Amino acid sequence: MKDFHQRFNTIPLFLWVVFVLQATLINAQPQGMTPEHVADMKSVGAVQISSDARHVAYTLSIPSDPTVENTTASYHLYVLNTETSERIPYYTSGSVSAVRFRPDRPSITFLTRLEGDSQNSLYEVPIGGGSPREIFRFATSIMAYEWTSDGNSIAFTAREPVVNERTPLPYAPEVFEEGFVHQRGYIVELNGGTPEPRQIQADGTIYELSWSPDDQKLAISEAPTPTIDDFYMFQQVKVVDAASGEVISEIDNSGKLGQIVWSPDGNNLALRAGHDINDPIDGRIMIVSSDGGTPENIRPDFLGKFEQIKWTGNEEIRFIASEGSETSFGTIRPDGSGINREVPPGDSHFISFSKADNGTFVFTAGTPQHPTEVFLKESNQRPERATNSNDWLDEVTFGDQQIIRYSARDGLQVEGILIYPLNYQEGVSYPLIVVVHGGPEAHYSNGWLTAYSLPGQVGAGDGFAVFYPNYRGSTGRGLEYVKTSQGDAAGGEFDDIVDGVDYLIDEGIADEDRIGVTGGSYGGYATAWMSTYYSDRFAAGVMNVGISNDISKWGTSDIPKELYLVHSLELPWEDNNWQKYLERSPIYHVDKAQTPLLIAHGAEDTRVHPGQSLELHRHIKVRKPDVPLRLVLYPNEGHGYIRSTARYDYNIRMMRWFDRFLKENAIEIPDRMVVPE
Repeated sequence: MKDFHQRFNTIPLFLWVVFVLQATLINAQPQGMTPEHVADMKSVGAVQISSDARHVAYTLSIPSDPTVENTTASYHLYVLNTETSERIPYYTSGSVSAVRFRPDRPSITFLTRLEGDSQNSLYEVPIGGGSPREIFRFATSIMAYEWTSDGNSIAFTAREPVVNERTPLPYAPEVFEEGFVHQRGYIVELNGGTPEPRQIQADGTIYELSWSPDDQKLAISEAPTPTIDDFYMFQQVKVVDAASGEVISEIDNSGKLGQIVWSPDGNNLALRAGHDINDPIDGRIMIVSSDGGTPENIRPDFLGKFEQIKWTGNEEIRFIASEGSETSFGTIRPDGSGINREVPPGDSHFISFSKADNGTFVFTAGTPQHPTEVFLKESNQRPERATNSNDWLDEVTFGDQQIIRYSARDGLQVEGILIYPLNYQEGVSYPLIVVVHGGPEAHYSNGWLTAYSLPGQVGAGDGFAVFYPNYRGSTGRGLEYVKTSQGDAAGGEFDDIVDGVDYLIDEGIADEDRIGVTGGSYGGYATAWMSTYYSDRFAAGVMNVGISNDISKWGTSDIPKELYLVHSLELPWEDNNWQKYLERSPIYHVDKAQTPLLIAHGAEDTRVHPGQSLELHRHIKVRKPDVPLRLVLYPNEGHGYIRSTARYDYNIRMMRWFDRFLKENAIEIPDRMVVPE
């Protein structure tokens, strides 16, 4: 075995990953989930139902084999025949997006690029199947499009062509945050003849597109620059005359924006947006005249978050809403009255919906037992799953999953989701992994909670309890709750997490000496905080793309406006806030650090610069050299990982770190993850 290890040290990265995967599978409990299952998992994305309800078009993510190539997943086009339940692959030779049934045509359209293409173009395929044909190509990639109701014209967005200036230098230096390219809007007729796009007369970058019911107007959203900060915080809604492309009315909206939908009579717009500039999310329904004005929140006291809206009558808006850790589906009147939950909280976890003319609905939805699939709902029936994209899940045994509620130290009621370990025995205390969501304007729903960065059922199959707290500042519980953590980074919000751990210890579920914590982005910030400030409470940490220094974060993140408007509500250089920001930084509390910490970061992250991980690693290594510590950087990855091998590698490293430091008689983790003897 010694000779094997000597030879192994010369093996390239991708080969030792293969060995690690094989070893993980051998040692995993056969009835539970494994990292290989996670890497092989497919999930349904966008869904659209035809007007006659006979067909459902949907995308299915197909991951690549992480032992063969480190690439992103492909999104293939499938069609479900609702009468025969047959699922037919329509386009699998590349990735598709923006799938639509073309109005008044027996066809499906989508964006893709064929082999050899340099940009996305618009393609069409008959509903009965066949080869896709290109129906429109632009000078640059088409980013999004929407059909008019007669299927003759589209409005679309595309980036301006990049003009590369010639230089005598033998290389091209990068000028930081300059040379951004706007995404413009266009209208083009595709009903024969040569398409002649005409540009929408807007100065900024266009994102949202929504046709009026009579196809004479177009509601758009425009941000002043193409930066991610302006996308998040400063999209303005405008109404454009379709014939001239000129703006004819402007909406005085403020804050985040997610959707624009027209009332059937064309008189009003419903925005899924923020209540105000300081609202962290786009989860309110705001109504405004299409002629202009200031949008009004129709239900400011709603203790949830609207996830998708569609105006299905002048006096009826359909919605999917998060309510706590669950989702509902129902209707509300445009004055905010008469909420009717056709599907109350507690059913499946709904993501999106589409409606046929006869009232049949199709959903993207998941449950604790499977990731997102196609669900169908007819008349007054409950939604039923119509696809099964991961047959192997039928052979997997799951740990029980349930919502828990507990009181924080100041009396605030907090929700979380707990996955019990397989073969859980009451009265036995188990090692616990706490998984902290990012944002903090996000929340975990009681659906599928297993992914490359979420231990979920892999942890349960490995003997861990896994806890997902929706600490104060989380979404899904109304406007007041989501604002409770503003201006108090690492304060009550992170105390809530520790209070949840104490609740599980008091319940006899968690072993107080074997508590681990992980999370990405703001969840990585929480992990760093628990591994320093609260280090005496946590026996292992896995920090992913996380924050360690609240001061340097301000100088390196690409969202400083959002940080101020919806997170801090104050600036570090005003009112002598420097010391406060320093004391809310994990690096300030490194002298308390005793938690073994694995740190991971995408080398190209612009949201949370990898310097945040480098700082914490250096502080711990210099000031607390005896603390087990490792830093892993993933090349060509950003704020979260999108390539197969990077995801697989991270998943294995995370689980092995928790095995090593939260279990008895665990193996040591060598410098390289070789197969254990």
